[in-house]
Amino acid sequence: MRKKRVLLLSEGFGSGHTQAAYALAVGLKQLCPGIQTRVIELGKFLNPVLGPLIMSAYRKTVSRQPKMVGLMYRSNYKKSLNRFTQLALHRMFYTHTSQVISQLKPDVIICTHPVPNAVVGRLKRLGLDMPLYTLITDYDAHGSWVNNEVNKYLVSTSIVKDRLLEKGVAEDKIEVTGIPVHPNFWHTYDKEEVRKQFNLKPMPTVLVMGGGWGIMYEDNALEYMTKWRETTQLIYCVGTNEKMKEKMLADPLFQHPNIHVLGFTREVHKLMDASDLLVTKPGGMTCTEGMSKGIPMLFYEPIPGQEEQNCEYFINNGFGEMLDSNDTVDRWFKLIHEPYASGRFRDDLLAKRNEQYNPVSCPNAVLRLMQ
Repeated sequence: MRKKRVLLLSEGFGSGHTQAAYALAVGLKQLCPGIQTRVIELGKFLNPVLGPLIMSAYRKTVSRQPKMVGLMYRSNYKKSLNRFTQLALHRMFYTHTSQVISQLKPDVIICTHPVPNAVVGRLKRLGLDMPLYTLITDYDAHGSWVNNEVNKYLVSTSIVKDRLLEKGVAEDKIEVTGIPVHPNFWHTYDKEEVRKQFNLKPMPTVLVMGGGWGIMYEDNALEYMTKWRETTQLIYCVGTNEKMKEKMLADPLFQHPNIHVLGFTREVHKLMDASDLLVTKPGGMTCTEGMSKGIPMLFYEPIPGQEEQNCEYFINNGFGEMLDSNDTVDRWFKLIHEPYASGRFRDDLLAKRNEQYNPVSCPNAVLRLMQ
């Protein structure tokens, strides 16, 4: 009997979309070992020269002109991709995407970014007979996700469901599943064992993450945290930004036995279990991973648009707070030095997580839909 095949299509605008695709792919195989999955970033895969150039330009815009990103997000918030954009994507990707689908012969396609979602939607209008599921990877529903050819939307919360309903999506096409996280985040690791693995001390520990691109060095609050370095262990994860890592390591502020500066790592799940507080950019994936671990979060410098909406959701539901002053840093750092208060707060977060989020819901929903 032929194994079921799932093709997951993403784009590299930020790291969260592709992370979600891989998380879902691994989760599916964890629950159903016989299933075959393939994750592809469409632009990079089909155009390995132009794709990275587009990603680089987007990255520079996010880091240097975030207000412009927010303006673009809000100005098109209620709109699907217009016909001109759909036609341009069709000309760029139609033939190659069609060939990829023909070669891989998936039973279902899951898109974790609006661009491949639009491309596959157009292919369906032109005759492709295949289920299309769309996984929205934030805690908001921008109009660019909306496509009449989508068979099922997999969304993070009932709030996102309501926003899709407002945009005219039929209720039976939407299922609240939560955003999937890698199975590594399904389990809790022993804090002391993890600290030994990473040569960390048994002391209050703060994990600081700058997102996949590591855009964080210039933030004054993150620099202010080093004032606590005598009594607090600080782990800075700067992602793939090697220049940022080198710059921080050369700065005397970060040269201390209790400060660790890391580049890209696949063991964030363990570092979260070894830490007492997470300071992060509010990307949808990182926030969901933090929630899955029940670690309190402080959010800094949200990119206008979807990251602001992510912030709003997690703050309103008691999973974190905006890092808006040095007083916020001091208050939270004092809290994690009080074992009873810190432990009780984390227990409360785990209880909230259990009420609102189950990490296996999304892969289970996909397996059920495929039956």
